[in-house]
Amino acid sequence: MNLRTAYGSSSGGLKVTTREVPFSDLLSFVVDNRGRTCPTTDEGIKLIATNCISDEALYPRYEKVRYVSQETYDGWFRAHPEPGDLIFVCKGSPGRVALTPDPVDFCIAQDMVAVRPDASKIDPLYLFAILRSPEIRNRIENLHVGTMIPHFKKGDFHKLMISVPERGVQEGIGEIYYEISRKIAVNERVSATADALSRVLFGEALLKSADGFSDQPLSAVAEFINGRAYTKGATGTGRMVVRIAEINSGPGGSTVYNEIDVPDRHLARPGDLLFAWSGSLTAARWFRPEAIINQHIFKCIPRDGYPIWLVSQLVHRKLDEFRSIAADKATTMGHIQRRHLDEPVPVPGPEALGALDGVISPLWERALVAEQESLSLATLRDTLLPQLMSGRLRVKDAEKIVEDHV
Repeated sequence: MNLRTAYGSSSGGLKVTTREVPFSDLLSFVVDNRGRTCPTTDEGIKLIATNCISDEALYPRYEKVRYVSQETYDGWFRAHPEPGDLIFVCKGSPGRVALTPDPVDFCIAQDMVAVRPDASKIDPLYLFAILRSPEIRNRIENLHVGTMIPHFKKGDFHKLMISVPERGVQEGIGEIYYEISRKIAVNERVSATADALSRVLFGEALLKSADGFSDQPLSAVAEFINGRAYTKGATGTGRMVVRIAEINSGPGGSTVYNEIDVPDRHLARPGDLLFAWSGSLTAARWFRPEAIINQHIFKCIPRDGYPIWLVSQLVHRKLDEFRSIAADKATTMGHIQRRHLDEPVPVPGPEALGALDGVISPLWERALVAEQESLSLATLRDTLLPQLMSGRLRVKDAEKIVEDHV
């Protein structure tokens, strides 16, 4: 389904007086599947949880998903999301929202609902945009209940007031926000596809020409520089301090910033590989602005001219093993030790490496460019939104700005 076709055409508009309408009055239906856990299986239909909803993504991300059987899908749930519904988080980080794609290949777990905008009362894409605005987020935060785990109950939706301008302005704002978010989603697919293709190419090369590879310690391919406790004495300004949370989900409300001077080896720059060696044990390419690396995170620096993509491939090949090791630790945060970095990995010889580098290095760079472009687009989107909501920026003027970037 083309969302704009389904919801009407877009038009610009001048600043007009808005109405304040209860959130609940703008909805035609709410998919609420009880406040308890449904039975899961090892495979089947994806069951997404609140961790899959991110303000950086247009649609839900399939991260650490569980599955339900067809029988559970058909009989346990009260209803399921439809294309164009908004997936709304009610507990943990209330107010996070994502758009439901077409087709829908998932069902939703507890602590979240799918809200169906009443298109006769509000432009659905406008509602999606304004729910992500700082103004509405502040209102939701003021309606939170609970101290340890904040939550915003469906029964309190009527307390959340939504600013509703004339229809043309709604559609213009919704279209602008959606188009930028759509481009970001395209870039996410480009990056994910490039990385997936790199893994396939490396795996196929290993299978076809194993004699061109030799087992070497992982530590012989890269130097693993541990971060330090740089959250202490944080100033609240300056560079971001990268912790495990920032590797997994990007900056958030708890992100720490510090103006402290640190050695170059403790700085993360776009294109660096960061490896969280405790907790979630994840590794990711850093694509955000220069940041400070906190403790429990390795900066992986290639040795002897090895390309960074090779280090990434080899670290990722060991992640499942490392996670198993960490899971056996009798601590609250499992981890690996330095000695585990000395375990063997398959390293291509000069000829095999040269052939692989010719195809995988451009894929690594393409993925990085897509990630950085998405970051710039997200900044543009989040800068335009409050200006459009307040009327400081006309829809037509914003459309011209977007045309130059999308």
